[in-house]
Amino acid sequence: MNDTRHRILVTGAVALSTALSVVIGVRLSGYGVPLALLLACCLSCMATFSSLLFRVIDGWSTTTHRCRRAGCDFRVSLTRADSAESRRWQEIAAHHPHRTA
Repeated sequence: MNDTRHRILVTGAVALSTALSVVIGVRLSGYGVPLALLLACCLSCMATFSSLLFRVIDGWSTTTHRCRRAGCDFRVSLTRADSAESRRWQEIAAHHPHRTA
């Protein structure tokens, strides 16, 4: 994934998190929630939504290569790697020294 697309996704995630937090804040203000508590709720919701969306974005842009040998737990995770680097790490994962113990 290129940097421009990643920036657009992150900006969208922040905008969506902010919009959801504002909607929650507006709904809570109708119940007479004090301003300090309203601000704390909105900020905590924004942090939670942002964290969730950032994890989803990272999940989409992460590639994991594993050793195919049964019982081997060797793996390599790459974030936003190009196809050449991903292929190189795929070969490394396939041919890493296996433990015999």
